Amino acid sequence: MFFRRTALALATTTVLALPFAAHAEPGGCVKGAVAGGVAGHFIGSGHGKGGAAAGCAAGMARRHHARKEARENQQQDSAPPEGGTQPSPPPAPNGNVQ
Repeated sequence: MFFRRTALALATTTVLALPFAAHAEPGGCVKGAVAGGVAGHFIGSGHGKGGAAAGCAAGMARRHHARKEARENQQQDSAPPEGGTQPSPPPAPNGNVQ
């Protein structure tokens, strides 16, 4: 009886705390390994470790591509506008254009 309450309390706390611990950054080795390990476990005996390794690799690749895309977007935002036109100089005080 004590074990069930403890397990239920731990599971409830984990589920409620999960959104606060999650980051907006996608992928990663740990997230991929957990998903791959669970998938490998449900496939059959002995596939959990292989699934975790494959999930870790996939998560790392996903994070790499997300960071690369974020860098490219940041560089595009800070780049000067295309066209290269410079503002024209102000007219001379006597009204003649130089």
